[in-house]
Amino acid sequence: MIEILKTHIQKIIDLSENDLEKACSFFKEQHFKKREMIISENAQVDHVYFIISGLLKLFYTDAEAKEHIISFSMEDWWESDYAAFYTQTKATQSLQCLEDTLVLKLSFDNYQRLLTEVPKMTEFFLKKAIGGHISNQRRILSLMTMSAKERYEQFLRYYPILIQRLPKTVLASYLGVSRETLSRLYLESGLK
Repeated sequence: MIEILKTHIQKIIDLSENDLEKACSFFKEQHFKKREMIISENAQVDHVYFIISGLLKLFYTDAEAKEHIISFSMEDWWESDYAAFYTQTKATQSLQCLEDTLVLKLSFDNYQRLLTEVPKMTEFFLKKAIGGHISNQRRILSLMTMSAKERYEQFLRYYPILIQRLPKTVLASYLGVSRETLSRLYLESGLK
C-alpha cells in the first residue's frame, strides 16, 4: 500500500527516495466497512485520508435532515472535511463508505511534522488543494448554470468509472435530480 502512495506522490512532485520513505512513514493504514462513517458531523476531524481502495461520499445534512452530497472519492484520491481538519474544529460534513474501503490516514500532528521534515510536501499538498479547488468551482458552476442533462454528461466525461459503482439514488442526489430523471438520462445516453 505504501508503494501506491509513493507512486501517487511521485506523479505530483519529485522526492528523493529518502524523503519519500520519510513522508510515507507518517501515514497509518485503516480499513472501513461499507456504510461505515469515517467522519460524522460535529466530531473532531483529526485526519485526511488517501484512498487505496473503495469509494466514499462526503455530504452535508441540513436542518430538515436532507442529505446534500458534496463529492465522491475513490482510489488514488484524498478526502476529509478539510475546513474542520485545517482549522481543527468540529466537522460540518460527514464522510461515509459506499464500499469496503482501505485508506492511509494522516493525522493533523503528523501532517505538521511531515511539512517540517519533508518541506517539499508543502508543494504536493498545495497542488492537490488547487486541483480540488478547481473541481469544486466546476461543480458549483454546473449546479448554477447547467441543465440536468448537461450535469449528467459532465459527470460522465470526468468520472466515467463512477457511473457503474454508484447506486443510482446516490448519483441522482449528487446531480440534484430525481431517480426517475436520472433513469431517463441514463437511457438517453445509451448506457446499458
